Amino acid sequence: MRVVITGAAGFIGSRFAELFLDQAERLGYGDIVILDALTYSGRRENLDAVLADSRAHFVQGSIVDAEVTERTLRGASAVVHFAAESHVDRSITGARAFYETNVLGTQQLLESARHAGVERFVHVSTDEVYGSIATGSWREDHVLEPNSPYSSSKAGSDLAALAYHSTYGLNVMVTRCSNNYGPRQFPEKVIPLFVTNLMDGRKVPLYGDGLNVRDWLHVDDHCRGVLAVLEGGRPGQIYNIGGGTELTNMELTNRLLELCGAHESMIEPVVDRLGHDRRYSVDWSKINAELGYVPQVKFEDGLADTVQWYHEHEAWWRLLKEAQS
Repeated sequence: MRVVITGAAGFIGSRFAELFLDQAERLGYGDIVILDALTYSGRRENLDAVLADSRAHFVQGSIVDAEVTERTLRGASAVVHFAAESHVDRSITGARAFYETNVLGTQQLLESARHAGVERFVHVSTDEVYGSIATGSWREDHVLEPNSPYSSSKAGSDLAALAYHSTYGLNVMVTRCSNNYGPRQFPEKVIPLFVTNLMDGRKVPLYGDGLNVRDWLHVDDHCRGVLAVLEGGRPGQIYNIGGGTELTNMELTNRLLELCGAHESMIEPVVDRLGHDRRYSVDWSKINAELGYVPQVKFEDGLADTVQWYHEHEAWWRLLKEAQS
């Protein structure tokens, strides 16, 4: 069987592709197709380990391009859809690309999946579609209240995916994860940004009062959750994937300072981001009950390993960061 993994040259998709290869024989997949447009955050070298395997091959192209998606999905049994514009700050200054890729691109991919007779389609989304929650945790049936162009574009893609299940019978499942961290995350995101700044002796820009709360999920646990949904999820269903570690941004920053041997004087408060959600928290009891998902990476260990990875792979992030400056 063939699986198509979109956006797999990025942070999460590339790690999923690596973990998927370990399970591919058991799941009956002998043909792994990587589809990625190689935009600024997608790097071909992230796939070196994957593409060294004869079962995997790479297609460069955009999910917005009908010819690309129709050709690539032909003969596919499953699609795991990671491809997306994902950085909130970029969506605030340039929203159009987010709606084009996340909404129109997802719709095009769904249409091609329908034409190809794809049997299982996992649409990977985010907890940010729910908005902000003061107390408690979101269940999958919570109303969507996105507050940024990024999160609203992902909410639109979620609804498109679910509509293709309701209207056309496409076996779509939606996953919504909390904040990911781990190796190979693009250095515009908070953890790699702060770590690499500290490595360069630069201050870290902390938004507002630093009391915004996020639930942190190691990329490996996220990928294991997505794989569980691909294998056993029920079509038409949504599955939250959480990490179980809620921290304020200030608490996270202090942990990074400690791991990098830096003083709190390296914190530089900056004006808060527009529409900055105060708190995210997902209830992941559904995926636990139905598919046995439990996060395996302890946050303390995962964060320490992640910081160490950036210290050991300066060549990986240095050119990326300089290109963004």
